[in-house]
Amino acid sequence: MRLYLDCCCLQRPYDDQTQPRIRVETEAVLAILAAVQSGDVTLLSSEALDYELSRIPDAARRNEAMALLSLAAERLVITDDMELLSDLLEQEGITAMDAVHLAMASCAGADFFVTCDDKLLRKSRAGTHLQCPVAPLLGIIAEILK
Repeated sequence: MRLYLDCCCLQRPYDDQTQPRIRVETEAVLAILAAVQSGDVTLLSSEALDYELSRIPDAARRNEAMALLSLAAERLVITDDMELLSDLLEQEGITAMDAVHLAMASCAGADFFVTCDDKLLRKSRAGTHLQCPVAPLLGIIAEILK
């Protein structure tokens, strides 16, 4: 299974763990990373994720998130097809950076684009151009355990 985790998933372990949802989603991220390390899941990286993570102002948080991304077995580079799809997704109301991430995952044939961003999840479900399902972070755990 090939997964593209969006930026909010990669940062979830460094969010305020006193909130129950964040704590549970952090456990989900850790379970996905364990599956990556055991070879059951292939984590996808991208130049878009590198860029977005590099803009995190807190150096410790940025370095930790980049360390998680270093577990990725594949690194995606943007193509013309990805740019075209990204433009279409923006026209559907998805923000520019999210559209780039979704386009990269879709064009690369990811099995799932995984997010914990509720707004992105809702907007992406309305889209008709994606070739990979967008899954909530907690929802993907059932897929991994199959």
